[in-house]
Amino acid sequence: MPSTTWNRHHVLSLADFTTTEYDTVLQTAASFQEVLSRRTKKVPSLQGQVVANLFFEPSTRTRSSFELAAKRLSADTLNFTAASSSMTKGETILDTAKTYLAMGTDIMVIRHREAGVPNAIAQEMDRLGVRVSVLNAGDGQHEHPSQALLDLFTICKLMDCSHPRLELLKNKKIAIVGDILHSRVARSNIWSLTASGAQVHLAAPPTLLPQLFQDFVLERGETDPSPTLNRQLFLHWELEPALKDADLVMTLRLQKERMTDHLLPSLREYHQTFGITRKKLKLCQPHVKVLHPGPVNRGVEISSDLMDDPEFSLIQSQVTSGIAIRMALLYLLGSGKDSA
Repeated sequence: MPSTTWNRHHVLSLADFTTTEYDTVLQTAASFQEVLSRRTKKVPSLQGQVVANLFFEPSTRTRSSFELAAKRLSADTLNFTAASSSMTKGETILDTAKTYLAMGTDIMVIRHREAGVPNAIAQEMDRLGVRVSVLNAGDGQHEHPSQALLDLFTICKLMDCSHPRLELLKNKKIAIVGDILHSRVARSNIWSLTASGAQVHLAAPPTLLPQLFQDFVLERGETDPSPTLNRQLFLHWELEPALKDADLVMTLRLQKERMTDHLLPSLREYHQTFGITRKKLKLCQPHVKVLHPGPVNRGVEISSDLMDDPEFSLIQSQVTSGIAIRMALLYLLGSGKDSA
């Protein structure tokens, strides 16, 4: 494992991640991916620690990935499901978190449909003075740090399998296409990809990419560790300029469950104008690769044949990368407790 000291107690957002932290996560994940290729895929790194997956919102991929990652590290796992919990009897979210704290939880992985819930739980743990780490597994339309990190890991491993690192993406053109307005994945990816020096181009209909969205990066406040960082972010309301000469294309799922208004005429029309197909990829670099955080609406965000084509698609690699990245995050948060 990398010897770099890890001082972060919670992982709630990528807005204040440093280059060193990105590279530490990437290199730690690379080490764990090597472990996952062995016949015995388990290590004792978090033996004796308890990881609680508190998912207040339905999830299959993220929850399964975190659970498997914890088990590969030999941690004990507790899984929370809101539908069968005491919250149906009136218990608050913070009281639920305290219940899991009383069970000896060391790391809480939180997913919630409302933005800010993981941060509120982290603040409560800090107020109580306990050494419990909180990892944001997706909160509302705020962020999804582990998804963006696994996307970053997938891309960097493609460019340098033995030494994935942030600088590999400098000056690369990356197009993010789709429902950016409602996407926590897009927000976290904007932080990570612009920190790498990549040129990030957002493309969507105006209803899914308002002009004020650029303020998300431009008005980043005092938490940015590199206030002079030249984050390159460009907005497009047509697909072609975003795809032209792109090295990578990330297409996002239409967040139909989060849409409160009729923001699109039809899914068919969306696919015709913003859906990613082989024909449209001809605008990109010949070596272009396509990513999607999943689950995929086939024939809407991306054509079915392109999704299944290993020459272009990195979608299955993203799923595999997710376990290694989440092992890395749990390991880095959990190993810090040994010296506490």
